[in-house]
Amino acid sequence: MTVPRVVLGRLLTLVLSLAGASVLIFLVVQALPGDLAQVMLGERATPAQIEALRERLGLNRPWVVRYLDWVGDMVRGDLGTSALSGLRVTDLVAGPIRVTGWLVLWSTLGSILVALPLGMWSALRRRHWDGFAVNALSQFGMAVPAFLAGILLVLVVAVRWGWLPANGYVPLARDPGEWARHLVLPVVSLVLVQGALLVRYVRSAFVEVLTEDHITTARSVGWTKLAALWRHGMRQAGLSLVTVLGLQVASLFVGAIVVENVFVLPGLGSMVLRAVVQRDFIVVQSVVMLLVVAVLVVNTVVDLLQAVLDPRIRAKEQR
Repeated sequence: MTVPRVVLGRLLTLVLSLAGASVLIFLVVQALPGDLAQVMLGERATPAQIEALRERLGLNRPWVVRYLDWVGDMVRGDLGTSALSGLRVTDLVAGPIRVTGWLVLWSTLGSILVALPLGMWSALRRRHWDGFAVNALSQFGMAVPAFLAGILLVLVVAVRWGWLPANGYVPLARDPGEWARHLVLPVVSLVLVQGALLVRYVRSAFVEVLTEDHITTARSVGWTKLAALWRHGMRQAGLSLVTVLGLQVASLFVGAIVVENVFVLPGLGSMVLRAVVQRDFIVVQSVVMLLVVAVLVVNTVVDLLQAVLDPRIRAKEQR
């Protein structure tokens, strides 16, 4: 299978996955309890007033028609209009998506910077106490939820020591220094969990490399174990990182949404929860679909990177 065919195959899978996800999201959101017309008019509204508003909002139309209208608008880049505020969802998400994007980006980079050296060290020193300690700490980090790590960091670093702000957000354009200070604790909360998981996979990749013949050959010509591992193990560790990051990107977005609420960050998570409470379902389904698109696109890119970096995957697909 040639590279263009691999790309076309991944893109077809992406399109089919997006289509299936859109149907599922729409049906789940429609099944949520509550009536938007009732919320907008209040408890004192009469049944006739509620029915008239439902008719005006198009809520009485068949669900297939509403689904096709929604998908058609999204394909054209229109996420719809909030029934409560009257604002376009595209405008509503412009600010929150930056907050969530920065949080996910820095958490991913931080996790990689933590996982590579600690995973390598844990593999090299796996028969010593310090390697065992790194391994044990990574297992402990995997067991701690991101929101619990965030709460503990707030109590210790922000409340007790007063080093960093406990909550809130400052835009980058307004004050880069305060922007960074407000993101430190949320990013660390995610890195503690995500980084711990990546350490385990990087360690396994390097341990596997240490048992291969080319490491013994490199040591026999005078290379140190660290140099040989760095030279011959980075490719395999990189493949493991790419694989795990692709698998974990969905949980990273979910973790970011939870952490946003712990630190009161005005990201997509807070926006979705507020829309659910207000029964503003067009906002809910459009934002959730936006997150699903991000996750599926990242997974597709990861699959393509694996095919490029690992000849064994290409050879398997040629059979």
